[in-house]
Order: sequence, then structure tokens, then C-alpha cells
Amino acid sequence: MTLESPRVEDGAAIWRIARDSRALDLNSSYSYLLWCRDFSATSLVARAADGDPVAFVTGYLRPDRPGTLVVWQIAVDETHRGRGLAGVLLDALTARVSPEAVETTVTPDNTPSDRLFTAYAARHGLRLEREVLFDGRLFPDTADGAHQPEVLYRMSPFHTPGASL
Repeated sequence: MTLESPRVEDGAAIWRIARDSRALDLNSSYSYLLWCRDFSATSLVARAADGDPVAFVTGYLRPDRPGTLVVWQIAVDETHRGRGLAGVLLDALTARVSPEAVETTVTPDNTPSDRLFTAYAARHGLRLEREVLFDGRLFPDTADGAHQPEVLYRMSPFHTPGASL
């Protein structure tokens, strides 16, 4: 398995992995192509031996807080789950980006993501703060208006080598 920046050609596979996760809000296939083009420096794909993507993490640096990496989505193909690959992707991405903080949102019913980010914060000795970022009533595209709230997970502080604590 190799980890590398996504290429535009990976957009379709990333879209399929997100769709098949049944846990992520699926974006348009076009958005995954753009993500692979415009945010490849803050995203990673895990490739199987045949070169096909089997997992991904997408992220971006917040324009108003460029030291904050926002993890947009992370997903692992069903055939590769249970091996810690999501944690490996998070560790590799933050090692590459060297952020001051990491943010993501998790819905209350997404236990696997809660476990992933809670374990990530503990593994890196980070403070983990949680607060509702977007109330579920703000989402206009749910059939019954019952979108789960998006809870912001903010993990910090990261310390750079040689910095005083």
C-alpha cells in the first residue's frame, strides 16, 4: 500500500469510495475531481498494489486560519476496513501539512468517526474540544428536515520540533 497525493484521475474512485461508505454526505462527482486538482497538497489516497485508490482523506487549510487543517472527508473501501488505514492516513496527512490544529465535523450517530478522531487526538497528545457547528435544521436538503447536527471536533495544539512547550 502506498500513500500519495490524489490525481484528477482518482476523482471517480474517491467518489465511489465515499458513496459506498454509506456514512458520508456524498458530494457531486465533479466536486471530487476539483478536490483532486485544487486540494491535492492537503489530501491523500491510499493505493493498493495495483495502483487503485482504496482509501482517501481530503482536507484544506482554513483561509481565515491557515494553520488549521480541516479534514473534509475520510473513507476506506469496505474490503480494506479494520486495518487502521484511516488512522494511518490522518497521521500521514498531518505529518505532511504540519498544522497548528485539526478540525473536522462528525454527526452524533457516526460512532466510527468519533472513535477515529478521539483516538487520533489521544495518540498525538492533543486537546479535543467538541461543540455543535451546524444545527441540523440549517440543512435544507433532507427529506424530513432531520439532518443530524454537525459537531466540530477541534484538536490542538500541535508542537513543532524544537519549539518550547
